[in-house]
Amino acid sequence: MHQPIGRHSRSDVLVVGAGPVGLATALFLARDGWQVTILEQWPSPYPLPRAVHFDDEVARLLADAGIGDRLGTLSEPADTYEWRNADGTPLLTFDWSGPGPSGWPRASMTYQPDLETALAEALETHPNVSVLRGHEAVGLVETEQDVTVTARDTTGRQHELSADWVVGADGANSFVRAHMPTRMTDLGFFYDWLIVDIRPRIPRTWDPVNLQICDPQRPTTVVSGGPGRRRWEFMRMPGESVEELDTESAAWRLLAPFGMTPETCDLERHAVYTFQAQWADTWRTGRLLLAGDSAHLMPPFAGQGMCSGIRDAANLTFKLDLVLRGAAAPTLLDTYGTERSAHVQHAIGMSVELGKVICVTDPREAAVRDAHMISHGADPERALPPLPPTVLSNGLVARGEAGTAGLLSRQARISYRGRAGLLNEVVGRGFVVASATDPRTMLSARQLAFLKSIRAHLLHLTPPGAHADEEVAAVDLDGFYLPHLSEARQAGVVIRPDHYLFGTAATPEGLARLVDDLEKQLVSPRSSTGAVPSPTPVVTAGGES
Repeated sequence: MHQPIGRHSRSDVLVVGAGPVGLATALFLARDGWQVTILEQWPSPYPLPRAVHFDDEVARLLADAGIGDRLGTLSEPADTYEWRNADGTPLLTFDWSGPGPSGWPRASMTYQPDLETALAEALETHPNVSVLRGHEAVGLVETEQDVTVTARDTTGRQHELSADWVVGADGANSFVRAHMPTRMTDLGFFYDWLIVDIRPRIPRTWDPVNLQICDPQRPTTVVSGGPGRRRWEFMRMPGESVEELDTESAAWRLLAPFGMTPETCDLERHAVYTFQAQWADTWRTGRLLLAGDSAHLMPPFAGQGMCSGIRDAANLTFKLDLVLRGAAAPTLLDTYGTERSAHVQHAIGMSVELGKVICVTDPREAAVRDAHMISHGADPERALPPLPPTVLSNGLVARGEAGTAGLLSRQARISYRGRAGLLNEVVGRGFVVASATDPRTMLSARQLAFLKSIRAHLLHLTPPGAHADEEVAAVDLDGFYLPHLSEARQAGVVIRPDHYLFGTAATPEGLARLVDDLEKQLVSPRSSTGAVPSPTPVVTAGGES
């Protein structure tokens, strides 16, 4: 990792913001071989905790970014998330034990500064990445050829940084978003909560690992803050000011009933946050793109804030890679906004629905809620309102493949070219074409040449002990992939670099058509504008700001 010398620097992509989303964006692009500059206004990384959760899909993406071998020490699994009422009766129990569909723990709790350190250290191994801390973006000029951002360092000196593309991963008050003709759709869901992070001095076992106390006198969240840490969140009650809640004395007073005192723990941070539910109406304008909190804000009740930002990075960067290499038209980047906005609206809607259950302060309303939850056996699938599945649509997915295209692919262990492990760890980043027979026998020379041009991986899935060409042989170590293909009657699948299914095929001819469809869409994507369509929000309230 180096810093550009002089007052002008050029890169393929300039990322504004060095939080987890900006760092992941740079890592994905660096691993694809691109020159990346990260611009961060603060001289040093923020030392205090913020996000504490990531799910199995995001663990899979963090492994793609190059820190999979560190996740075990950076996080701890959260096997159970339990909601209880004021009397301690279970209202909801979420069983998150065991690996999720992506092959990693379903829920992991982390300490964000340590996670950011791991991502930053991974960038140190990439000489094609420059990280400029203490450089604030103060000007931006976009032309048809590139974008030039003017940055001011801590001495007041100005630098001009040019790039083909600029990604704004610079938070809720995004500098990049301010230069785009976009507005924020706001669901009008606002609550103030005091966040308190502590380090217990005496190790103890927390059961459950994560707990939601649905007490109308003070809704409270008690969760892991990562290994060796703990977080409490206390809702601001009617008649209580932010000023009186956001004090160290208030934090200790609210912690005391849980046995947390200055004698038993160290207080790392206390801060009042306003939980919001918003998303940008436009995620791309010309050569400017948004990711993470610059594109969306959501309540924390589903733990999907940082997760959604990492998904943004994975979706955006594989498309930027294709565009930068000339393998796809720039309009492919418009599918980034359509896909991610719809996905984020689902996550925001889920968070809001959970918040509606949690943030009840009327005792009579709480009693009705409790009776409903208890009568449904504390089962989330029975007690909570149904939500639409998270499926990508209206983007880079196979046409006419409803029910299979756009779904997140599952991940299990394979043995491939002398390496054994989870599929993406041993195969690497890129498109995957997989089949129970050699996929090369189903495709023409032209189609194989196209797949080579986009660096796709071809896998012939086999049972242990079967003979296959070592070039494409992938042994199904867990006995998952082959039975799944058989049960679904699929001859082959095409998986995108962000692990979502481009599509599946029931016949060899269908697989060939999928490959042709992918090639056609890369050259001429469906969407041709930077604006995000307006799908019906999962939750409708409020309006635009």
